Amino acid sequence: MAPDWRYVDPPRLELFTAADWAVLDRQREGFLAERRAEQVLAMFATLKDQPSFGYRISMYRHGLQTATMMLRDGHDEETAVIGLLHDFAYDFCPDTHGAAAALLFGPFASERNAFLLRTHQDFQSVHCATHPGCDPYARERWRGHPHFDWVAEFVARYDQVASGADGPEMPLEAFRPLVHRFFARPVRPSTNPA
Repeated sequence: MAPDWRYVDPPRLELFTAADWAVLDRQREGFLAERRAEQVLAMFATLKDQPSFGYRISMYRHGLQTATMMLRDGHDEETAVIGLLHDFAYDFCPDTHGAAAALLFGPFASERNAFLLRTHQDFQSVHCATHPGCDPYARERWRGHPHFDWVAEFVARYDQVASGADGPEMPLEAFRPLVHRFFARPVRPSTNPA
């Protein structure tokens, strides 16, 4: 990626020397800082043309609609980015997509928004009471948590309503600078997932 970078040659990790690890450690942070946001945006963009199993819009458009409404309502950049990416993993792990998003994006988010990522699936259930496999009381296990009301608001005002073909939708390019600033932050230390 950079002309002055060094590369290590051992074919197996067990053959790396301390000097090899030092080279990688020295270059890793710069590489990640420069590439992380673009990698996430590129992966998110792959959802654009993915088919749906019945929804009128893809998870890509769902994220754009959610983030667009959040920005229009005056939410900060971090919160809009969380809205954009909250269902990032839905197509490949629907039953654990909230936990997957929390692992990927939570370390860059405030505790409030990391909690949203981890738990929004449980909060969504109250809006899906007619679904045969849904527990409309799933969110109750989080009642009393300091961010309970925030996740309930997010799901009610944005997540469950961002699914129409004619919903408000800014282009992904409008979110690019926000995503770059989000991933330029220092990584927050890992916390308890509950």
